[in-house]
Amino acid sequence: MSGTVTVVSSNGTYTFTKPNRDSVTLLAGLGVEGDVHAGVTVKHRSRVAQDPTQPNLRQVHLIHEELFDELREAGYEVAPGDLGENVTTRGIDLLGLPVGTLLHLGDEAVVEVTGLRNPCLQIDNFQDGLLKQVVGRDAAGNIVRKAGIMGIVTSGGTVRPGDPVKVELPAEPHRPLDRV
Repeated sequence: MSGTVTVVSSNGTYTFTKPNRDSVTLLAGLGVEGDVHAGVTVKHRSRVAQDPTQPNLRQVHLIHEELFDELREAGYEVAPGDLGENVTTRGIDLLGLPVGTLLHLGDEAVVEVTGLRNPCLQIDNFQDGLLKQVVGRDAAGNIVRKAGIMGIVTSGGTVRPGDPVKVELPAEPHRPLDRV
């Protein structure tokens, strides 16, 4: 299984969206260099309020570009970086990956998948009704989160649009993604 990095984004301040960049540098154990969410411990405001000492399992946020296609069909204009992600990909079912999957981005960087992004109400402040498009329920009533996945950097390196993404699945049994 493989795909492509289409866009990379980062921001040194807390804002909902992140500007697109020519490249980002991933730092092992920290996240995206210069990004407000980089660090060993949690940086997302809601998580810091609960327990600022918990490990940062959300160092890198990845979204599949196919989500933007789906949102466009539903009448929403969302572009890479708009939902605060760091890496936008195409050609990989990110939401279907198990916990512990290694994503090799470009020549050196490796991100270990930790779980699903749990989108918050800020999404509706960005575009009214968007939250219901990225969080819903399946036929059995289970919550379905579509706003991307989170991971930690296990090997650093520079990531650029056009870089290949190689998927390395963990040993079985696989654990499905849950929110982190």
